[in-house]
Amino acid sequence: MNLIRELLHYLNLENEVEDFEKIQQSIEKDLIFKGTNLWILIFAIIIASVGLNMNSTAVIIGAMLISPLMGPINGIGYSLATYNFPLFKTAIKNYGFAVIAGLAASTGYFALSPVSTAHSELLARTSPTIYDVLIAMFGGLAGMVAISSRQKGNVIPGVAIATALMPPLCTAGYGLATAQLQFFFGAFYLFTINTVFIALAAVLISQVLKFPITTLVDEGRKKHVNRWISFVIAITIIPSIYFGYMLVQREQFTENVARFTRNVSVFEGSYLLRSESNPSTREIRMVYGGSTLTKTHKERLTEVAKDFNLEKASLVISQGFSLDASERTELDQLKMEINRLGIELEKCQKQKDSLIKQPETGEALLKELNALNPDILSCSFSGTIRYSIDGKPDTGIRQVILSTRRGTLKTGEKDRINAWLQQRLGTEKIRVFYEEIP
Repeated sequence: MNLIRELLHYLNLENEVEDFEKIQQSIEKDLIFKGTNLWILIFAIIIASVGLNMNSTAVIIGAMLISPLMGPINGIGYSLATYNFPLFKTAIKNYGFAVIAGLAASTGYFALSPVSTAHSELLARTSPTIYDVLIAMFGGLAGMVAISSRQKGNVIPGVAIATALMPPLCTAGYGLATAQLQFFFGAFYLFTINTVFIALAAVLISQVLKFPITTLVDEGRKKHVNRWISFVIAITIIPSIYFGYMLVQREQFTENVARFTRNVSVFEGSYLLRSESNPSTREIRMVYGGSTLTKTHKERLTEVAKDFNLEKASLVISQGFSLDASERTELDQLKMEINRLGIELEKCQKQKDSLIKQPETGEALLKELNALNPDILSCSFSGTIRYSIDGKPDTGIRQVILSTRRGTLKTGEKDRINAWLQQRLGTEKIRVFYEEIP
């Protein structure tokens, strides 16, 4: 029990709540769109539109940071929680003005922009799911807690990024400017999700922190307001659940296709050259090269697909190129010739490397031999071939010429040097010549 009591103490917000009058003044100030807030809204809309147009994540984040759209949405939630209907009407009016201004500015920008390609940042705002509901809900909770607390910290900018109000509104403007209504409806639905659940978060926090109700309202009207809130939440969240389910299905289909194609990348002597899949139509296109795939082979591929939960998928198998028996024989001969030429090339390269390294070897031998016997003054080293009238040429012979002071090396010393050279060079095919200098 003590542990639970201590945990509840840490979670308690009441000791950090700002004065209720200051909270209301802050909310009323942020929901007004004129002067500074209006200009900031216009600038944020243009920045977000440029970021979406150029597919720049950094620019889009900058627009979200300066966006003032959170103000009227928090005002809607706060006014509903406190049944402050005059404030609610003001918040709705300013929210509607901000939305219309945002759509007008973004539509105008995209209508004038020479770049009309829908990049990934823009497409990401056209298919909202239940996960966007969670982001908006918890982002709104964090924002309202920060507004209500004396310790606001840096939460508000983070909430602005997380809930992402500006990009979907500008994407809706792109849909209007390019006459692509599926973009407009998808993006505006995402914007609606963010609006509804940020406002709902404001309602919940206002009620949890027991914000005072400053207007007289009867129980019947309270129930009427609560029913409308429940209705709006329901019609907003139900489609997102469906879209979330479809998203999971698409991701699962894509993963199953990836596992399937890895498993059949080599099949009956044929190689998978390319594969494409469409989660919407559940179609898989595969292009093979190599041995000709018969009807039986294709039927077996369809059976294998069932092992990867792709029973309902449609397989379209094409032949990129095929090789019959005679073509494979010629191909094998070509491969053998390529291998032979590769071996010859490697041999020539080794010979070239050996010639390049000969001066280095001679210099290294001189230093080592001089350390063994200071009377050895110079050394020449080379690889040579000995030709014979009666036999084949003897290759791989190493020739070493050593210069010494006259009369300094005896026969036993020369034998010791010869043995050392054989060990050092790793071969017995060594011819050592000595020349004496005065």
